[in-house]
Amino acid sequence: MRAKKNAGSSEWVDPDDAPELTDAMMADAEVFDGDRFVRRGPGRPKAAVTKEAINVRLDPDVLTRLREGGPGWQSRINAILRGALGLDDHDGQTEHRPVRRDA
Repeated sequence: MRAKKNAGSSEWVDPDDAPELTDAMMADAEVFDGDRFVRRGPGRPKAAVTKEAINVRLDPDVLTRLREGGPGWQSRINAILRGALGLDDHDGQTEHRPVRRDA
């Protein structure tokens, strides 16, 4: 039978010898409260204009056609509605790609 190997070092390291934490180290740190994850750094900056989550009911054929265009179909709905209402592209990020009609 093979002897079990120790996974870690058996040499004691004094915690008082640890380097002092800098602000940069703390900004990149993963923070836990016990076993619960609290945060992982600053994250994405807040948008100037936020969108509102709603529920909407669409006909199945309309939804199928929108989803045929692949990922981003919800953003395309927003772009289509903005165009239909005559609203200009306010954030520069909405890209209206034509939906495939060959299906």
